Amino acid sequence: MKYMVTGGTGFIGGRVVRQLRAAGHEVHALVRDPNRARDLAALGVRLFQGDITDRASLRGPMENTDGVFHLAAWYEIGTKDRARAYEINVQGTRNVLETMRDLRIPKGVYTSSVAVFSDTRGRLVDESYRHNGPWLTLYDRTKWRAHYEVAEPLVRDGLPLVIVQPSLVYGPGDTSITHRTILMYLRRKLPLMPRGTSYCFGYVDDIARGHLLAMEKGRTGQSYIIAGPLHTFTEFFSICERLSGVPAPRLQPPPGFVLGLAQVMKLLGAVVPLPESYRYESLRVMAGVTYGGDDSKARRELGFDVRALPEGLRPTMREAMRELGLPLPAGLDDPA
Repeated sequence: MKYMVTGGTGFIGGRVVRQLRAAGHEVHALVRDPNRARDLAALGVRLFQGDITDRASLRGPMENTDGVFHLAAWYEIGTKDRARAYEINVQGTRNVLETMRDLRIPKGVYTSSVAVFSDTRGRLVDESYRHNGPWLTLYDRTKWRAHYEVAEPLVRDGLPLVIVQPSLVYGPGDTSITHRTILMYLRRKLPLMPRGTSYCFGYVDDIARGHLLAMEKGRTGQSYIIAGPLHTFTEFFSICERLSGVPAPRLQPPPGFVLGLAQVMKLLGAVVPLPESYRYESLRVMAGVTYGGDDSKARRELGFDVRALPEGLRPTMREAMRELGLPLPAGLDDPA
């Protein structure tokens, strides 16, 4: 089969491309800078220079393909460039999906997010749940618009699309705030960890596999949460401590304290630049919130599964400690 992938140089997209190639499929990748995608070219991926915000650049790599994986997205914490977020997440998604429609591509998989549900307040919700605002971050808001105002209307008009919804994705190769927070923790510069903050954690290779399963088995017109099990960040760093030997943050303030701090940082951030971890949005999504999605449907219909958090954190912590030049404790240096 021949597939076109957007976001192939990204964290999840790169794994999707590798799994497609490992399965023997031909892959076209849309990339902004081919010089930064040489690792994909080395896999035999055909590179096409373009951008999802440039609709004309989408036709060449998409023509005569059997399916499209649209993973390219904008994600940044505390940005002031709101227009860029909408240009990529909303209009870029419209460009990709409408081009897919115009070229009569047989099937597509679009990567939405559990973030469209925003704070689920301790609950694991399923695909039928809908949150209509307010949203905690600009990312949540723009992914909501792409999901409900772009993808779903096109599906209702007949677009053969499957929507997948990951939550927090972790693993080696991550460059997001999750990875940077792990590095802060290993440097012993993470001062606190708010109580009650919970996310569904999915190891990157498993989430990528969920995309391939959605293309292979997913019913068009359906959404599938591929999110992994729900854990608090207290549990997350407790496992990190067991693996690394580095003490987890002992200061665990209540959500109200973190909300108050977020408001202070919102005012301060309006006049001076702040480190990413201290920006309003960064603190807001750590103030006792839950991003919870029930992936039972994907497990039942697609055969989706994710490894347990301790298993996924072993290679994750190994890579992070090596990045910092820290000695690996006994057991963590074993790649098995």
